[in-house]
Amino acid sequence: MTIKIYSTPNCPWCVAAKDFFKSIDMPFEDIDVSLDEKAAQLMIEKSGQTGVPVIEIGDKIIIGFNKPLIEEILALNES
Repeated sequence: MTIKIYSTPNCPWCVAAKDFFKSIDMPFEDIDVSLDEKAAQLMIEKSGQTGVPVIEIGDKIIIGFNKPLIEEILALNES
């Protein structure tokens, strides 16, 4: 299962999301959309959002740091 976090360095919710994944030892790819214009455009195409964080878990897109939804998706992937 691949996890990508589209983020910016000064976003507190992005930091919270990354800290959460670190706390559960779940590897993720951190994509800084402030430095990568192509990644920013891809994030917008996938989510319809320009705000961060946008979290991609497999084929699921989560807008913002929605911890209950993330935990639900991760639990579904464990079974």
